[in-house]
Amino acid sequence: MYYLIDFTEMGDSRGTLVAIEGGVHVPFPLKRVFYVYGTKGEVPRGCHANRKTKFVLVSVKGRCTVTIKQGMDNVDFVLDSPTRGLFLDRMVWKEMHSFSDDAVLLVLCSEPYDKNEYVFNYAEYLLEVKNESHV
Repeated sequence: MYYLIDFTEMGDSRGTLVAIEGGVHVPFPLKRVFYVYGTKGEVPRGCHANRKTKFVLVSVKGRCTVTIKQGMDNVDFVLDSPTRGLFLDRMVWKEMHSFSDDAVLLVLCSEPYDKNEYVFNYAEYLLEVKNESHV
């Protein structure tokens, strides 16, 4: 499952603020936060699924494209606003690419980092998803 989330921005003469609270503005408590920047254009990031972790991706500056792959279906989301996030449930294959030179991608996570929960092989991912649907 994946969907877009709109965040409220508040601003005045001093500038603009977007507040994001775990369990309020995103559908899980925040356990980890990181950001990606300095990525060169078409150099892909992600290219994996996670067995446990849910994510919300927010382009706080610039833009990037997130491609969700599910079998033969691909869906692209262009993230280009700090007021919009993309929720990604566990076991969603994600590829981030087409970064603008100034892109900063904020990643909010439901779980702490665990290298053992990553699936980097797409064929293995498809097999795991198929096996999950038969349980």
